[in-house]
Amino acid sequence: VQLQASGGGLVQAGGSLRLSCAASGRTSSLTAMSWFRQGPGKEREFVAGIMWSGGYTSYQDSLKGRFTISRDSAKNTLYLQMNSLKPEDTAVYYCAADYSRIRSWGQGTLVTVSS
Repeated sequence: VQLQASGGGLVQAGGSLRLSCAASGRTSSLTAMSWFRQGPGKEREFVAGIMWSGGYTSYQDSLKGRFTISRDSAKNTLYLQMNSLKPEDTAVYYCAADYSRIRSWGQGTLVTVSS
């Protein structure tokens, strides 16, 4: 599965962004997709995940209520709606796809939140 993330950019604190991640290739084998992020000088961390068939979601506890993960199965596209953004949300956001015991990663999209 190949992934193409988009939607990052510069936003002021309190603003919103929606990230997208388009999947192609062996999408019929998808079991789950997720978002991770890596801030400056930090390790990559889990943001949110979604089961592809049932839509069950999970979140990093600290992001619940501000971030919402969703998917459009017909378009093979993953989304991350981010509201009330804070400067500490500044990071490169990566999407990941799990299929056939493999995890593929997208190229990342940069989100910068100014104070």
